[in-house]
Amino acid sequence: MGKDQRVKTFKDVLRSDIKSVFLNFEEFGEEHEINGETVLIIIDENELTEREKRIRRGIDAELHKKQLLFYVAAEDFGPLPSPGRLLDLDGKKYEITEADNEDGIYSINLEAKRS
Repeated sequence: MGKDQRVKTFKDVLRSDIKSVFLNFEEFGEEHEINGETVLIIIDENELTEREKRIRRGIDAELHKKQLLFYVAAEDFGPLPSPGRLLDLDGKKYEITEADNEDGIYSINLEAKRS
């Protein structure tokens, strides 16, 4: 095998599938405006509900805040944002409460910012 030829690892295959499978506009993704840029994302209300059940058992007051979880390709979004940073999603202000890089796909939790 030459220098430029290498065996693809499973992670290489997953990364190449980010836009063609996981964030495929025809199947899952939707265009939204994030900080003035149109970006393909997946909003996942079911996963957020499950995460909230695990994290906030017994805490009722916090459940009344508007929360949102979305996935976006790292290459479309840029650097992984820090919790506490503000984000404008479709003209609404949110605070980032959690952001994780899941092998090239960011999982970003938001909470509505009260003005």
